Amino acid sequence: MGEFSWVADPASGIRQRFVEANGLKFELAEAGDAKATKFAILLHGFPELNFSWRHQMPELAAQGWRVWAPNLRGYGASSRPEGVPAYRMDKLMADVAALIDLAKAEAPIDEIMLVAHDWGAVIAWNFAIQKVRPLDRLVIMNVPHPKCAERELKHWRQRKKSWYIFFFQLPWLPEKMMLANDAKAVRQAFFNTAANKDRFSEADLDIYAAAAQRPGAMHAMVNYYRALVRYPEAREVGDAMVDTPTLVIWGENDLALDIHLLDGMEQWVPNLTVHRLPGISHWVQQDAPEEVNRLLGDWLKG
Repeated sequence: MGEFSWVADPASGIRQRFVEANGLKFELAEAGDAKATKFAILLHGFPELNFSWRHQMPELAAQGWRVWAPNLRGYGASSRPEGVPAYRMDKLMADVAALIDLAKAEAPIDEIMLVAHDWGAVIAWNFAIQKVRPLDRLVIMNVPHPKCAERELKHWRQRKKSWYIFFFQLPWLPEKMMLANDAKAVRQAFFNTAANKDRFSEADLDIYAAAAQRPGAMHAMVNYYRALVRYPEAREVGDAMVDTPTLVIWGENDLALDIHLLDGMEQWVPNLTVHRLPGISHWVQQDAPEEVNRLLGDWLKG
């Protein structure tokens, strides 16, 4: 397994290592006291890395949390299993469960929080609904509850914004397009849509572009979308109820996700707090890190 996808600034307090869980090797960034009994696991999205949590990790550590941010399977220097079925929802949830079990084996835990964005949040919603492991808190950024997604995908306003999901079903072409010209499309995905472009420096974009260009990485990353469409059981969520206290933070200027996706979420999430950030992009925790950290901190103290 190669070296890390990025090197944390020592001043940030972020440490990096590889861990084994669910039969795979995960590239892990961690922060906080390794013996802290409050444990937060942070799940990134597409086409990101655990690097996307660099602003939140020190903040949560300062509030007494032991923080883990893995690179999901297929991303960065984490294991990259072959084939579309390896990216089915049950496999992705099993990875998260195995990482939680590993953290518990390393030190006792009293409280577990799942913090997730984009694809990580798709996994997190399903994980919470199916109660794969007990959760004390759930934080979701810019991804709707599955039932809200199902409802809105019946409308053209959302279908047209979800064009890329259909495009990603094609063989080899999406990978080729995303990786062309030094992964220009990966860089543009962040930079072109961000409200605060200074938050996405050339060096930051280089990290995402280089990780996407690792052999087989983009193929694995796109396979998440292929598996989601191919295996409908991934979208079966039973009663869809989330009884975990849940915070949703939503950048309103999300080009891929219509604001109507937030409507009616409380029907399935009775203990729900929603904060909308006007003008902020889909990449909310990187685009408005101080605001996200403040909302997260206030909610945790509340």
